[in-house]
Amino acid sequence: MEFDPARTALVVVDMQNGFCHPDGSLYAPNSEAVIGPCADLVERARQAGASVVFTRDVHPPEQFEDAHYYDEFDRWGEHVLEGSWETELVEELTPAGDELVVVKHTYDAFHETQLDGWLDAHGIDDLVICGTLANVCVLHTAGSAGLRDFRPVLVEDAIGCIQEDHREYALEHADWLFGEVTDRETIAFT
Repeated sequence: MEFDPARTALVVVDMQNGFCHPDGSLYAPNSEAVIGPCADLVERARQAGASVVFTRDVHPPEQFEDAHYYDEFDRWGEHVLEGSWETELVEELTPAGDELVVVKHTYDAFHETQLDGWLDAHGIDDLVICGTLANVCVLHTAGSAGLRDFRPVLVEDAIGCIQEDHREYALEHADWLFGEVTDRETIAFT
């Protein structure tokens, strides 16, 4: 699967201490396990001259105080609180100075962020997506990308999950409805 580096962005979703480090409040071993695969993709994208975008899930402590229905703290407990160590990207995935870091407050990295405009301004059409969690932020970000007419390609061996069946569901759903699924071996930035 070939990607034009000038028109492609690697999107690394939420590879943060809160999800990928054993001390994180929502740590999942399968999220930690994809740090290396994500780092490999980042290195390959950088070498080819493709854009690299990182997302960070960050919640102000009061974010859900007035929520009518959408309350992540109710579902997951308090996590990745603004200003905390949990919100930081894992050290193996440190953005370069010119790489975009999108701070998001929901599962969808496009919701009320600069991501859509930034991708359009940089002539990006294709998104190679890795990160965590498969059936949460990865799925919602990829679905939102597809609805915005970007081509979302999910990299199955670089996507973390809580349970393996969650990853399988998310990848099957994405492949069927709005995107494509591949593995690292088939990706070529040319």
